[in-house]
Amino acid sequence: VQLQASGGGLVQAGGSLRLSCAASGRTFSSYTMGWFRQAPGKEREFVAAISWGGDMKYYADSVKGRFTISRDNAKNTVYLQMNSLKSEDTAVYYCAAHRKLRVAPESWEYDYWGQGTQVTVSS
Repeated sequence: VQLQASGGGLVQAGGSLRLSCAASGRTFSSYTMGWFRQAPGKEREFVAAISWGGDMKYYADSVKGRFTISRDNAKNTVYLQMNSLKSEDTAVYYCAAHRKLRVAPESWEYDYWGQGTQVTVSS
């Protein structure tokens, strides 16, 4: 599967953005999808993940209550709605996919990665 992330940009602290990740292929509904981010000088970190059917979701503590992951299997797209953005959310955001059932926070579980989209939150 090929992944294309979009929707990043510059936003003020407290604002919102919605990221999208479009996937190629006809088997999108059989992939667990995740979002990760990497800030300058830091390691890539887990943000959120969603199961095949969207019934299981898992969030990093740092975004819980502010970010929402969702998917539309008919459109082969996964979303990350980001509200109440903070300066520490500034990073390149990546979408990723794997075909295992586990809704995993570990980056090594994911086999496919998109190219990343920049999110910059100004304070």
